[in-house]
Amino acid sequence: MSNENKHRYSQAERHAISRVIAERRDVRHFCGGHVEPETLWHILDAAHHAPSVGFMQPWRFIRITDQSLRLQLHALVDAERLLTADSLNERSTEFMRLKIEGILDCAELLVVALTDQREKYILGRRTMPEMDLASASCAIQNMWLTARAEGLGMGWVSFFAPDKLGKLLNMPADSQAIAILCLGPVEQFDHKPLLETQGWDKRKKLQNLVFENSWCENTDNSD
Repeated sequence: MSNENKHRYSQAERHAISRVIAERRDVRHFCGGHVEPETLWHILDAAHHAPSVGFMQPWRFIRITDQSLRLQLHALVDAERLLTADSLNERSTEFMRLKIEGILDCAELLVVALTDQREKYILGRRTMPEMDLASASCAIQNMWLTARAEGLGMGWVSFFAPDKLGKLLNMPADSQAIAILCLGPVEQFDHKPLLETQGWDKRKKLQNLVFENSWCENTDNSD
């Protein structure tokens, strides 16, 4: 009897999946241009096929096409950027040198939010209500990988006050904005994450993050 797994993808397909995961980047530098409507809907459809706890599908997407609204979103992010810098103490100057978003340069701007009336979804959330956020994060990851496969960059901006952004976009009081996504053509994709190349932090060793049977702290992340 053959031990071959009939459900396994071909080697070329598995390589493509591994490649897009490895080459995905949180992009902050864009070069204008545009995203074809069918490509945008393809990316959003990938998000909508993400797993969700209790099949609640908590993600909602707001496409920003009004330029004045885009400028207001940028102002909200810039205000939070300054507050974040103040909270970083000795790393404040270093942080201010980093580019954290591409809101004014990207071809498409999307806000991702958690739906309203989330309290009615109990399945899988009774003890961990934050699983709606985990589900929406899976949707964003699907978008990221699909965008990269399409040759487009995407950046997740989280520097904003959710209540202020919610009011700006007329969102229901019990919904919550979780991401501003910048999407569009780029000149290049960096070989490593920007925060790693800028020396902000480095990737930890996987073997120090995988435990067996109980928590076993291992902080040796030296090369």
